[in-house]
Amino acid sequence: MPHEIQGCGTALVTPFHSDGSLDETALRRLVQFQLRGGVDFLVPCGATGEEPALDHDEYMRVLSAVVEEVAGRVPVVACVGGNNTRKVVELAREVKALDIDAFLSVGPCYSRPTQEGLFQHFQRLAEAAELPVILYNVPGRTVSNLEPATVVRLAQIPNIAGIKEASGNIVQQTEILLSVPRSFKVFSGLDIFTLPLMCLGAVGAISVAANEIPGPMARLIHLLLEGKYQEARQLNRRWWPLMQANHLEINPIPVKAALAMMGFIEESYRLPLVAMGVETRARLEQVLGAQGLLPQIPRVEAT
Repeated sequence: MPHEIQGCGTALVTPFHSDGSLDETALRRLVQFQLRGGVDFLVPCGATGEEPALDHDEYMRVLSAVVEEVAGRVPVVACVGGNNTRKVVELAREVKALDIDAFLSVGPCYSRPTQEGLFQHFQRLAEAAELPVILYNVPGRTVSNLEPATVVRLAQIPNIAGIKEASGNIVQQTEILLSVPRSFKVFSGLDIFTLPLMCLGAVGAISVAANEIPGPMARLIHLLLEGKYQEARQLNRRWWPLMQANHLEINPIPVKAALAMMGFIEESYRLPLVAMGVETRARLEQVLGAQGLLPQIPRVEAT
């Protein structure tokens, strides 16, 4: 893993126009907002980026636009995943030509492979990828959980360089941190777990909240890397309501609604995702207002 792929990574949303088409202008504007905020790397086309709703050409366009806009200033980590190992390998080989820095790969969904199946899936990807691979464990979405013993096995493969851990199981996460080599990087996959996981030895987070508040999230994570835990706790407390509000409904619905309220994007989703319910939207807007994130500008309604 290149040294610079640690700290605050942003799991970027994918902006759409109200007609459902890709809004590349808003995407590039969002990338610049992240760079000004001081994030350390960007992660487009994941679940937060609605990757399952992107066709192949759109997926490649998003990655290309992010790489072009970043212009080498921070690493770009491309998300590749699926439950067909052969297709995942083929996609990784294609994406490699875009001058990305690493891959983030979620475990196969629906197929529900055994631990040995998961091991062989990621092993094949690593062999083909050549670039660093960060595993992504999110059993709430995939159903299949990457168990600590399997993570330890995978950590022995030279270019499997880390894991984004979003199981929500602090015991499992601690076991991974205590078992893998020091060179293997563990990232928090849930903003609300960033502080405890980094206190235990994680090297950063791949953050949803960084879409809305890149500066504060980067500051929080950098304080933790520097061992400034008292300041980090205060900052975590300051932004805790937003971290929670981003999960009032399934990600990325709240974060896209928030970004629209903040004036960054049009609030547009692709089915099966739909706009927030009335009650949850009101709660989200209340949090954004209380934290001073709502500009006094007209907003585009959800589609």
